[in-house]
Amino acid sequence: MTVDRPLVIAHRGASGYRPEHTLEAYRLAIRLGADFIEPDLVCTRDGVLVARHENEISGTTDVAAHPEFAARRTTKTIDGTSVTGWFTEDFTLAELRTLRARERLPQIRATNTAFDGQLPVPTLQEVVDLARDESRRLGRTIGIYPETKHPSYFRSIGLPLEEPLVRVLGKNGMTGRADPVIIQSFETASLRGLNRLTGVRLVQLLDAVGRPYDLTLAGDPRTYADLVTAENLRWIGGYADGIGVHKNLLLPRDASGRLRAPTTLVRDAHRAGLVVHAWTFRAENQFLPIDFRIGADPNARGDIVAEYELCHGLGLDGLFSDHPDTAVAARAALA
Repeated sequence: MTVDRPLVIAHRGASGYRPEHTLEAYRLAIRLGADFIEPDLVCTRDGVLVARHENEISGTTDVAAHPEFAARRTTKTIDGTSVTGWFTEDFTLAELRTLRARERLPQIRATNTAFDGQLPVPTLQEVVDLARDESRRLGRTIGIYPETKHPSYFRSIGLPLEEPLVRVLGKNGMTGRADPVIIQSFETASLRGLNRLTGVRLVQLLDAVGRPYDLTLAGDPRTYADLVTAENLRWIGGYADGIGVHKNLLLPRDASGRLRAPTTLVRDAHRAGLVVHAWTFRAENQFLPIDFRIGADPNARGDIVAEYELCHGLGLDGLFSDHPDTAVAARAALA
């Protein structure tokens, strides 16, 4: 995981410019200079891993416009929360292929809606193929950074994510630390299981609030805030190579949204032998601290470069961005 410059990880592809988790979003991210592309993984009824932010797909596909699937709208409990909609695990891959992607944030990213109805839902294998083909074409290595989404839930319904993920990676020769793949998850049990199944690099995701759902199921009282203590960072180091942290854990904000003094988390994690990747950097004002907003329009571009610079100054090893071109430019300026 040692790098001579901070990694740029395209968050769900170049999702600031194309509907997220589509091959076009990943392809554009690569063209814009990203080092890794990030597919969130969920499962179909027939056990195929596909790239969607959530297994509930009404917000990211046109499933609601398909009368043949109207009866599949249902309510489920996902990680303790009641969710109503259509779910990937109720569709075969062939059925999912009849759907088309939609922009998840149409009010914020209206220009992305021009691609609504055009782009299919990709499989993990297609994402791997794209990264490999573009690596050959460009003469530089493009990595993949998959996330297991709701792994405890999927295992509870007989569709575990970890074993199929390891099989796909193994089929493509991705089995060790030197290979261009990093697996991430919010659930510690998913990563601890993967640590026994594969030799590829693993990253524990840490949110600014809440707790990993697998710890809730296990009756473990620890929260994400507990996991960033020195003792628990060492515990994470027993099964993972790094942490992927909400940027507010590095640059906290006050109640008004203004920046407070940075934390020591990067230093603490490095002392525990962990790299630190931060998420998610987005260029629109509403996602930035007040300090870096430009104008009053929440959907207008703010000074995201200033936010990158501040995080780079903390010694960050990589970051997830919806706008990878801006992250690449900020890194070049840093160099």
